[in-house]
Amino acid sequence: MSDLGELSRTAGKPRSLAGDAWLDLRTRKVFWIAAVLVVVVLVMAIWPSLFTSADPRDCLLARKNAGPTGGAIFGFDFQGCDVYAKTVFGARDSILVAVSATLISGVIGLLVGLAAGYFGGWLDALLSRFIDVMLGIPFLLAAIVLAQRLSSDPQSNGVLAVTVTLGVLGWTTAARVMRSAVLTSKNQDYVAAARMLGAGPGRLMFRHILPNSISPFIVVLTVLLGINIAGEATLSYLGVGLKGDAVSWGIAIAEAGPFVRTAAGPLVWPSVFLAATVLAFIMLGDAVRDAFDPKLR
Repeated sequence: MSDLGELSRTAGKPRSLAGDAWLDLRTRKVFWIAAVLVVVVLVMAIWPSLFTSADPRDCLLARKNAGPTGGAIFGFDFQGCDVYAKTVFGARDSILVAVSATLISGVIGLLVGLAAGYFGGWLDALLSRFIDVMLGIPFLLAAIVLAQRLSSDPQSNGVLAVTVTLGVLGWTTAARVMRSAVLTSKNQDYVAAARMLGAGPGRLMFRHILPNSISPFIVVLTVLLGINIAGEATLSYLGVGLKGDAVSWGIAIAEAGPFVRTAAGPLVWPSVFLAATVLAFIMLGDAVRDAFDPKLR
């Protein structure tokens, strides 16, 4: 009876795109698996003390390559550091860099895509060619060069340098998606009606076009967040990312690499957490994209 009552109450109410997407997402196992993994990793990054009370920097050579014991369920690495503690605390810097870089890319991509799609003409052509040039630059090569230039201070832990590097190099896809969405939205009747009522370019872009173009843009940022986590780990592994007192999955993998034959755990566990996190964000983005696009349902 309760289900029939709910159906009768909502039968006459038109659902929004977000409402339809949520109804579709609720039936997807992939979405729930990815969402649970993402929530666990975010909680781990914000409150690592909920998962372990050990200090990842508390290392004793007497425990070198020792097996699991007590709270150190993953054992110890070649320096006698708790691998489980390093893996848990490594989520913080990795997520911090990825989220900050994604926000930078999101702001740049939103402004560039919105301006190119709305104004069109020579501005659209100029920005589109600039995006093509950015896409033509090898990402890893550009990231290595830029990260090295920005992290010249030996006292820095590299968090700011890696964040800026990933942020300024990763906005192109988001800009293209926003431009495409704006080109579709700006020709709708509600935009024409607002223009006839005297709305200026700023009001049209941010009050009418942007709210109706933001869904695919958010999906791209969700996937980009996972890519940035992998990007930070790659740069740290290559020695141009995080350093000093920073604790991240990329640093843990780089440090454990030379000793993998004697102790595989210090390499395997950060790699598993890294792969699961990246996969979770990408799966979440794909599920949300499919839910918001009726043609993919």
